[in-house]
Amino acid sequence: MSSIPPTPGAAEPHGQDKSVSQLLSVVTADLQTLFRQEVELAKAEIREEATRAGKAAGMYGGAGFAGYMVLLFLSLAAVLGLANVMDGGWAALIVTAVWGIVAAVLYQKGRARMRTVSPKPEQTVETMKENAEWARHPTR
Repeated sequence: MSSIPPTPGAAEPHGQDKSVSQLLSVVTADLQTLFRQEVELAKAEIREEATRAGKAAGMYGGAGFAGYMVLLFLSLAAVLGLANVMDGGWAALIVTAVWGIVAAVLYQKGRARMRTVSPKPEQTVETMKENAEWARHPTR
């Protein structure tokens, strides 16, 4: 029996190993790129949200100071108005008690709302989960 030389297009076992290793290298590089892009997306998402939150906080700060001044002078007017019908010390104590009650109610509401805040980037977490699932099972 004569041996037939392999045809130039026929794949040899060594050639298959090389193409599989090249394919794995390409897939690994693509996954690394994908994960780097996801990390950059998370950073961008967090930066954007932090910028928006910072601007809103600045506006709240300005509004809070203006509101504080309004309430300070309204409280002073209330004390002076009550002082016309009772002793000035009792008038100040009544206005102080009202503000204490308002402060307690606002604290409770703020505390309840703060518990609903989620600082993690939801969209990025979801896409990272999907990417990890695909990496484990790329044929699904």
